[in-house]
Amino acid sequence: MTREPSAPVDSRAPSVSRTSPDGDWDRQLADAFAVLLGRPLREYDPDAVYAACVDGNLLYETGFRQDAAWVRPAALSGAEPVVCDWVLFDETDQTPVFDASGSFFDFWAPEGARTALPKDFAAALHAVCFARGLVRGADLAPLVARYGVDLAASAFNGTWTVFFPRLVSDGTLLDALRVALATGHGPEDLLPFTTEPQEEWEEELAAIGHPGLRTHLGYFCTNGEEGLIPLLDEATAGGLEDEGCEPVAAWEDGHGQFDIRVVRLSDRVAGPRRGPHRPPPR
Repeated sequence: MTREPSAPVDSRAPSVSRTSPDGDWDRQLADAFAVLLGRPLREYDPDAVYAACVDGNLLYETGFRQDAAWVRPAALSGAEPVVCDWVLFDETDQTPVFDASGSFFDFWAPEGARTALPKDFAAALHAVCFARGLVRGADLAPLVARYGVDLAASAFNGTWTVFFPRLVSDGTLLDALRVALATGHGPEDLLPFTTEPQEEWEEELAAIGHPGLRTHLGYFCTNGEEGLIPLLDEATAGGLEDEGCEPVAAWEDGHGQFDIRVVRLSDRVAGPRRGPHRPPPR
């Protein structure tokens, strides 16, 4: 269930340099994530690009998929993150932080239909789409600059939407899971969850040695009344299955509002390696 934040929204992207006091937090996270996935992270392709996204009714109801923040030149280039004004998790005011450059935009329109997009821009856009109407934000950014198109203008309402709203991460499986499960970069970043996991998960979670991390991840192992429901085998790739992408895991709330997915992107969808999809703080 979502609620309005009770404190001012922090528009900064999360710090990337924080580590746990013992310098071993990533190993603890990897071991804990393996408990949730039912297999070690080393069994996944280490050379693939992984991404976490948020999807569901909440993004439509709030109009977030067409928010002008997505198409600011600085956001599309990856220089700035996209921060919403709603929260995903009970018991916290933390808002999700998105990467427009690594997200996928949908410009699909019925063949032959008229569009408000300038003809030369539309032709250039078609050339960089990795599937019909789907384009990476990083590939959209230079076109917006070259043709001087302000996609936030009212004239272009309805011409685009965010198809895959990608959370800020560096492309690794560990970091995609880190942002999906909001564990942060050290024990001090764990959220103050108190929701108990379902009984069937208690034995598995007992293998997580760090008590704070065990409690935190228990929030993602519930029946959805409070906390999130793990989908795992029922996860999807967010509509990118036909493009060769594969689901890793997903979690959804019990009220039909949103889900969080971790997806292995195919080479075609991931595109050229441009370094970490991690915009710096504003």
